[in-house]
Amino acid sequence: MSVLKLAWKNIVSNPLNLILSIILFGLGIGLISFLMLLNTQLSENFEKNLADIDLVIGAKGSPLQMILCSMYHIDNPTGNITVDEAKAFLNSGHPLLEISVPLSLGDSYKRHRIVGTNDGILELYNAQLDQGKIWAQDLDVTIGAGVARSTGLKIGDSFKSSHGFDDDADLAHDHSAFNVVGILKPSGSVVDQLILTNPSTVWAVHDHAAEDHAGHDHVHHTPPVRSNEELLQHPDKDITSLLIKYKDKTNYRTLSLPRAINEHTDMQAASPPYEINKLYSLIGVGTDAIRWLAILIAFVSAISIFISLYKSMKERKYELSLIRVMGGSRAILFMLIVIEGIILSFIGFVVGMIISHGGMEIMSKFLQASYRYDFTGWRVISGDAWLFVGSIALGIVAALIPAYQASYTDIHKALSEKN
Repeated sequence: MSVLKLAWKNIVSNPLNLILSIILFGLGIGLISFLMLLNTQLSENFEKNLADIDLVIGAKGSPLQMILCSMYHIDNPTGNITVDEAKAFLNSGHPLLEISVPLSLGDSYKRHRIVGTNDGILELYNAQLDQGKIWAQDLDVTIGAGVARSTGLKIGDSFKSSHGFDDDADLAHDHSAFNVVGILKPSGSVVDQLILTNPSTVWAVHDHAAEDHAGHDHVHHTPPVRSNEELLQHPDKDITSLLIKYKDKTNYRTLSLPRAINEHTDMQAASPPYEINKLYSLIGVGTDAIRWLAILIAFVSAISIFISLYKSMKERKYELSLIRVMGGSRAILFMLIVIEGIILSFIGFVVGMIISHGGMEIMSKFLQASYRYDFTGWRVISGDAWLFVGSIALGIVAALIPAYQASYTDIHKALSEKN
């Protein structure tokens, strides 16, 4: 019988110890793997959607909330600002700004946000048209690939929006139907989950709602607003925020711009990288605590493997002595126990991967429903390879002392005690 088969036979001969060791080891490895998988995908989504945006300008409030709303579309706006307030940053001739993209928010369709903006947003996120055309007239919309996939909308279809960001039929705008004129290629960014249209469309829909509520029969229509120049012709209208990309990030006037806005205007300016790093630090406290708990569980499971092997070695002294009598060397006995440790840790690692990736796949459904970002559990990351190496190393370390003692078993004493 080979050493590998003998090691396996010894392991399965004590199923209770086997199951306990594997469950403990699998939980520790599974928790660590799950955290790495979740953090990797969250970081990728956050980094991808930074999109070279240097500054976000909006209504005063929480800067982080404004960033999450305007760039990641997973929070509510801090409020609105008027076009007149933002006019200096909408001017195409601004000496410090390369791109300035206005956003008008407020409505959604099946939890996908409708964003009134211009085609500069496509440049920021490197989004490209797949079918149809870019929105031009009011109530024309170009939808992201994720919207098309989850809602089934296609070019030529029409739909009615809901007020706010919840899918509530009682809040539907029954008077205005949006027309799908284009679909974007998948970009892996937040644009995949957005419905893009003109700012004037957002104004018109809400003007209709306000008129209906007041009992009036007509609305003053605003001509389609497709550029910042056209937007500046409506100084009394509201927008939610501005996404800014600088011409030169090292210019001293550029570096002082956020402070000037915060101190001298009724608006606020926030730096996306700074705010996202703050978010990481807030999230990191919780994830670090869970990670240390997972490491502790893995360490305890390694002790469990050690105790299991040590106890097994004590109970099998007679069998180990027979192996020596039949010609087995000390190295064979040492290798036998080490292989048992490796097998236990390998099975624990496999169980941990099933727990982590299966758990992530289940959780991804809820994350996608809540945030409309793509998450998956069926993905292998580089950290999994390091976990595999660490798992096997733990198994080997846990087996070293029992293996050493097994290899130096007193043959005569063990045989005489059995007799």
